Amino acid sequence: MPNVVAITHVPFEDLGSLAGVLAERGLSVQSVDACSADLRNLEPLRPDLLVILGGPIGVYETDVYPFLGYELALLRRRLESRLPTLGICLGAQLMAAALGAAVYPGRNGKEIGWAPVSAGGDLSACPAMVELLAPEVQVLHWHGDTFDLPAGAKHLAASARYPNQAFALADHALGLQFHPEVQAAALERWYVGHACELGAARVDIPALRAASNQYAPALQQASQRFWHRWLDDAL
Repeated sequence: MPNVVAITHVPFEDLGSLAGVLAERGLSVQSVDACSADLRNLEPLRPDLLVILGGPIGVYETDVYPFLGYELALLRRRLESRLPTLGICLGAQLMAAALGAAVYPGRNGKEIGWAPVSAGGDLSACPAMVELLAPEVQVLHWHGDTFDLPAGAKHLAASARYPNQAFALADHALGLQFHPEVQAAALERWYVGHACELGAARVDIPALRAASNQYAPALQQASQRFWHRWLDDAL
């Protein structure tokens, strides 16, 4: 049976809607907690798909969180071998760093909330992305850091605040700064787990919850199509 390894950084930022799609396609999933597992023991070339999920830390904080160095090394080997790899939020930033691009605090402040993404200049490199660009679709943004586009990567999507929202390497690797995987009910765990960040950013949680209830259903439908189309090409 084809297998997927999903590396998490906080338990509530999980595969979300992607989990059901993977199960539907007969893919088994192993979750690995980056914070407690020894990533040096994880074989980077073995999974059919490697997924790196989000978290509230910075790629550049390897002195504070040493496991990030092991995670970057794992990603370098994986990407050099051109094997299917997906990064979401922190995962996309780790991919960018592993490819030699700079990752740094965004100069336009935190981007937290629902907003659309627009097509990048290289959209044809990932046809599945059109599913997330429909007029009725807004995606969840939740990040303070951003990154430069890695050398050789194709630019797929931008937001009004930050230009690098998605990139691809051929048809095997995809980095997404935003969160297409989220589901409205599961976001209650995010509001609690990220309470300090939301308070510091003065985000109105009831308003964010209302927006999630409004926009998450359309995103989930679009994401189902997106995941299937991308996996058709990547695997």
